[in-house]
Amino acid sequence: MEAASHHLTRVISHGMGAEPVISDWPALTSAEVARILRHYPGVGQPLRLEWHSPRPFSAACVMQTESGPIIVKRHHARVRDVAALGEEHRFVAHLHAGGLPVSTALPTDDGTTALADDYWTYEVFRLAPGVDLYREAISWTPFTSHSHARSAGHMLARLHLASQGYDAPARAARPLISSFSIFSQEDPVRPLQAYIEQRPAIADYLKGRPWRGEVAQHLLPWHAALKPYLDELVPLWTHNDWHASNLLWSDATPAAQVQTVLDFGLCDRTCALHDLATAIERNVVEWLAIPQRDAHLVHLDLLDALLDGYMALAPLTARQLRALAALLPLVHAEFALAELDYFHGVTQSPMNASLAYDTYFLGHAAWFHSAEGQRLLAHLQGRADAMEQN
Repeated sequence: MEAASHHLTRVISHGMGAEPVISDWPALTSAEVARILRHYPGVGQPLRLEWHSPRPFSAACVMQTESGPIIVKRHHARVRDVAALGEEHRFVAHLHAGGLPVSTALPTDDGTTALADDYWTYEVFRLAPGVDLYREAISWTPFTSHSHARSAGHMLARLHLASQGYDAPARAARPLISSFSIFSQEDPVRPLQAYIEQRPAIADYLKGRPWRGEVAQHLLPWHAALKPYLDELVPLWTHNDWHASNLLWSDATPAAQVQTVLDFGLCDRTCALHDLATAIERNVVEWLAIPQRDAHLVHLDLLDALLDGYMALAPLTARQLRALAALLPLVHAEFALAELDYFHGVTQSPMNASLAYDTYFLGHAAWFHSAEGQRLLAHLQGRADAMEQN
């Protein structure tokens, strides 16, 4: 990280665990936001900076302006450049045109939807409608009600229907993108090698590790179980970070419905089942509680509500439910590697790089052999069995 950023103000941020940490990135300042907003016609004068986001991979704030509240988000150029944000914004614009309630990026005075300034890249949004009910919730924490889970499942199905016909190619190799190019293949070993070679930071990290043996032990057996279902994995542009905190809600009650979908930073061409498996992984399993306990980590009631909401709009076959179960132990893998790329190559944090590789990439796959992991997979298989018997 550039030395120039070290003397700037930091904020408390969500870390890789349950405890808050000092942010990797300096907080946005009023002067900085004012300078950026000069490139955005129609926003008007900034009035006051109201809130800093605790999200870890970029810096964001809410700024009150003459035209109302806006969100300004700043990325390091090595994480997102103007072209990378353009990939996200075009997908969001397609969803918006299809009637999905999303927040579209505001254009600059030259018509682009992102702005490069020094070694930073900026994007600006109007504050979207809805209550930020899970604002303080860190990833991998469950929904707080069945109603929330069901509404989130229903909205995810709406997104997948709205995504149909969006045929942009998969995104370029960048940190922090949740792709699906390795375990979607008949033989994942060659695409895994290619994935690593395209990302020098990962190659550097793995230099001293017996990674081929670790992958063969922890991930390839799950791929063998997924292989019969590869034909169900139909390519589709997807959100890839479907967590309750990336949704805005109709009100602050347990009966609240999803009102707006946010944060398409991890979007890419994967498939609907990959996106649904990600939603299960991020909202149904209490990963951060694993060090304290090994029982009652999986909320099967929330899983059922999520699936019921999804299937009310986009029904799944029994075979697709089996494919979903087979995919779950692998759905995290490429994003774990993308985090490794970020933590080793950009923020240069040995501790977080180890968490991304050992705890996340290898550890999540291994967890599915545990009693709780098996309970989750068996529940999905049970739903498939029940469908076949009816």
